[in-house]
Amino acid sequence: MQARQRKATAPGDSVKLADEALFRQQAYVNAEWVGQPQLDVTDPATGAVIGAVPAQSAAEARAAVDAAHAAFRPWAGLLPQERGALLRRWFRLIEDAREDLARLMVREQGKPISEARGEIDYGASFVEFYAEEARRPNIEGITSHLPDAEVELWREPVGVAALITPWNFPCAMITRKAAAALAIGCPVVVHPSSETPFSALALAELAARAGLPAGVFNVVTGAPQEIVGEWCADPRVRALSFTGSTEIGRLLYKQSAANIKRLVMELGGHAPFIVFADANLDQAVEEAVKAKFATSGQDCLGANRFYVEATVYDEFVARFTAASQALSIGPGMEDPDIGPLINARAVAKQEEHVKDALERGARQMCGGPRPDLGPLYFAPTVLADVPDEALIMHEETFGPVAPIARFTDEADVIARANATEYGLTAYLHSQNPRRIYRMSRALEFGMVAVNRTKITGAPIPFGGMKQSGLGREGARQGMEAFSEVKYVCRDWR
Repeated sequence: MQARQRKATAPGDSVKLADEALFRQQAYVNAEWVGQPQLDVTDPATGAVIGAVPAQSAAEARAAVDAAHAAFRPWAGLLPQERGALLRRWFRLIEDAREDLARLMVREQGKPISEARGEIDYGASFVEFYAEEARRPNIEGITSHLPDAEVELWREPVGVAALITPWNFPCAMITRKAAAALAIGCPVVVHPSSETPFSALALAELAARAGLPAGVFNVVTGAPQEIVGEWCADPRVRALSFTGSTEIGRLLYKQSAANIKRLVMELGGHAPFIVFADANLDQAVEEAVKAKFATSGQDCLGANRFYVEATVYDEFVARFTAASQALSIGPGMEDPDIGPLINARAVAKQEEHVKDALERGARQMCGGPRPDLGPLYFAPTVLADVPDEALIMHEETFGPVAPIARFTDEADVIARANATEYGLTAYLHSQNPRRIYRMSRALEFGMVAVNRTKITGAPIPFGGMKQSGLGREGARQGMEAFSEVKYVCRDWR
């Protein structure tokens, strides 16, 4: 990515949007498209520049908060059903633009087109869900504990919400946050990853068409240090929602402390995938492939450590290796199983983790870099006999490398699975109901998937334990960080 002044261009030929107005190369603030394209955005599959966005600074970040703060009272003052109606319009427009949004995402992020379409559906589901939840923000009442007093509890929006989103899910991470905030009455300022800004700007274009008032939905592009730092320091920003690394989460936590902001943080993951001897091995292998290689392994929910009971270990390794080798690799528009990684740093991390594991005695069963396809391609890689001391067993890989180790019993695997600062998701395969119960209780993770991989969706509270984050996104709990409980006690004497 290079910073330079450049003329706005149409999307590349391979994008082929039916609605080219969805390709925006300016930031969106107070219902206006502002700034000049400066930061190049490249296609991970080819390295080609597909467009550019403004490199905005603290001044533009403040302007976005100015607009959102001015819009707060009018937006919060709408009837809940009026906010819900506007969100439903936005949802329908996202649905109608599904193919264009998916193609745009593939071009900037690299994921296979079928996964991109799935993300658009997933992202739209949050807008639909919160369009309905906008009508139901009330909390349970309480019986007065005082004579002649009437007690009420109200849930009210906190104010401007800042949303900082990652490159791996450039649509869904915005809608999951924004729809909840907007439904309760909070205007938002959004900072998308500079590697995938076009999905956010397309959502802004659709929000404008849906009729969201000026200042209610704003997108500011550029390097995060100045923009997000300004929002952390601004007392008018009352809530901040971030998805990204635990390292950056700690920094934002510290920067937000002076203003006591409401925080929601979905941070790093290091998910164990545990297979007991009594598991359905066909099912376990099939789900292991999904859990490891979705989004080319670039997923905070991705399985990062595989623990297999000793008596079925060799069979699982053989089957999983064969299934991994069968996966197709290529550009996202060809709809392979595995697309390119996001950048050279991601490839370097895979290489570092593989090299370290092999030096510590692991066996490489398949995979590795694919320079014949391009510099950002890395084939699904399986490592067997990986010792607990290996880097990959302690650090989030965020790529298509699967380390496998054997275990002996429940106590052994629980101790090893929980031996991490992370606690987002755990995957468990067993057919023993008592074991499933014991393991589900013992695993120190915010979400446990039993005999399946897909568990997320708009109606569930997404989030982790320990240093995998704060708060929850989705479900009714997703609105809590953007609201306050007000207690009113009236005396009628």
